[in-house]
Amino acid sequence: MAHRIWNFNPGPATLPLPVLEKASDEMVDYKGTGMSLMEHSHRGKAYAAVQEETKNLLADIFGIPKNYKILFLQGGASLQFAMVPMNLLGNGKSADYIITGSWSKKALKEAKLLGSTKVAASSEETNFNRIPKQKELKLDPKAVYVHLTSNNTIVGTQWSLFPDTGKVPIVADMSSDILSKKVDITKFGLIYAGAQKNLGPAGVTVVILRDDMLEKCREDIPTLLKYSTHVENDSLYNTPPTYTIYIVKLVLEWVKEQGGLKAIEKTNQEKGKLLYGTMDANKEFYRGTVEPDSRSLMNATFRLPSEELEAKFISDASAAGFVGLKGHRSVGGIRVSMYNAMSLKGIQELTNFMKEFAKKNG
Repeated sequence: MAHRIWNFNPGPATLPLPVLEKASDEMVDYKGTGMSLMEHSHRGKAYAAVQEETKNLLADIFGIPKNYKILFLQGGASLQFAMVPMNLLGNGKSADYIITGSWSKKALKEAKLLGSTKVAASSEETNFNRIPKQKELKLDPKAVYVHLTSNNTIVGTQWSLFPDTGKVPIVADMSSDILSKKVDITKFGLIYAGAQKNLGPAGVTVVILRDDMLEKCREDIPTLLKYSTHVENDSLYNTPPTYTIYIVKLVLEWVKEQGGLKAIEKTNQEKGKLLYGTMDANKEFYRGTVEPDSRSLMNATFRLPSEELEAKFISDASAAGFVGLKGHRSVGGIRVSMYNAMSLKGIQELTNFMKEFAKKNG
């Protein structure tokens, strides 16, 4: 097998090696059918079994109650920025948005085009370096929903505890930390997530929708953009990204083999402790950009003493087999994306490199 490097790309991101190997084994001839799964009809028995098993695995692992629908859609989280308000915001209705980074700002921008919105809280004044506290939230008890982004990939912040929104349901973009820890699903009316971080490859977006939210959805919008269309057709109204969903199934099987979310969360905490501990032990050299109580366990961000050193860090790291560490173009610096498939060993190797680099260049 070809040598595999440590992939810290923020998305599309690293996938578990056993998943890639299983997909490779079944690529040409899927379960003795004589053709690849990507060649099968989305309405045939082979694919139907894959989709049903994927839904069942997700419901089991993530703890999704029976009164929620699981949908496999396309367009990424970006389409959901518009689909959510298009379905839920009607005349005289309003929604609250908590702004913690670029993606929540984009979600708000789309919602403003489709209905009334209010900013319940924002950390933009401090360059999104923290998650707003409960006492800062100015929530409207009559809002249709409260929208938040659970993990902010660009700036490196994450909700460790979700806010109390009273009787108003939370709508969450969980694209970059879904399945990274246990979550009480009942707090949420709707969850959406692009697959390309923790769930699988790019191409499918998972939507988890509670029944009472579905009942509130408008019907006077384009057919393909109605949640009810996809519920009624079991995500088969148009051709779904069948092979991507198959890979999601393999990833979910891998999560289950690891011991489920309890084991995954424990490993993610260990990775975070090791990486942030290394940063804090060298804080004059590796300056974290996020307040400690808002640090993400998925995307750690930091700066070095100069941009020249940052460029050298990225170059030397790449030569040593660590790729994808350059910070987002809008903020610069370094970003370490350590999703579920990034092993503890990968973080151990990277932190060893960080210590040596600081020693040589500090």
